[in-house]
Amino acid sequence: MTKTPISLYRAMALAEMVTWTLLIVAMVARYGFSYDGPLFFVAGLSHGIIFLAYSITAVIIGINLRWGFATIALAVLLAIPPWMTLPFDRWLDRQNKLEGEWRIEDSGDPRDQTWWDRLVRLGLAHPGWSFVIIVLGMAVVLSVLLTLGPPTEWGGQ
Repeated sequence: MTKTPISLYRAMALAEMVTWTLLIVAMVARYGFSYDGPLFFVAGLSHGIIFLAYSITAVIIGINLRWGFATIALAVLLAIPPWMTLPFDRWLDRQNKLEGEWRIEDSGDPRDQTWWDRLVRLGLAHPGWSFVIIVLGMAVVLSVLLTLGPPTEWGGQ
């Protein structure tokens, strides 16, 4: 686990922006220059994996740092348009929402008694198991999405 929530959040936000860039380059190559190699699939899959990982990270860090539902939802929603995690990161920094340590133990604060706070603390206390569970969950989600195919095919024709 990283030493602070801010370092993990920034690493994931940067990775999300990098994979967005790779996906856009792959789309330009495919649709602008009729490139039909594996680049599009690799860029799309890596961006999908990092998008899910960033979203999970934003939720965990948001709960840990007590961002509130609206801020957590905004963090996830702003990962959808390209490169919006950078301005959001800067906004979080200006609002001092990235300050704080990992809350692994119950502080006795009533805000620590919600089921999602307990779940995050449990996950933070057991990072190895949490990583395995998150990776397996992401694998299931990605497998389902790959089986469904592109969203344009979901309506059935």
